[in-house]
Amino acid sequence: MTTAFTPLPDSAIDAVLAKVRFTADGLVPAIAQQHDSGEVLMMAWMNADTIRETLRSGRACYWSRSRQAFWRKGDTSGQVQNLVALRVDCDGDTLLLLVDQLGVACHTGRRSCFYIEAQATGPETIAPVLMDPNALYGTTPSGSSF
Repeated sequence: MTTAFTPLPDSAIDAVLAKVRFTADGLVPAIAQQHDSGEVLMMAWMNADTIRETLRSGRACYWSRSRQAFWRKGDTSGQVQNLVALRVDCDGDTLLLLVDQLGVACHTGRRSCFYIEAQATGPETIAPVLMDPNALYGTTPSGSSF
């Protein structure tokens, strides 16, 4: 059972943002983790506006550095991340989003973006493709190796 996220009032959001140390580009790394299993799903970037939107809507929103645009997880792929909690680390320079991931988190069609493991024989793929990336986005994302 998922704990429903209650949207935060603007005063609370402002207080959270005051704790965040953004890069010179106005960004902060954010790790998305499945709230109940602890599985690390992905890393993305957020800015003040995407943090604000995430805390207002209860859906994970990120900043796409490649597109220089707002990116609400699941709008294109249908693979939504519902927010359970947002945490700021002790230095204020990394966020942890505890989410309820509906479907796969990775654009490669895998549950997690962390599917390559360093082993004695070299990098090994340790997680299967669960969904064809073409079914997620209509085309295979560039720069991806499946």
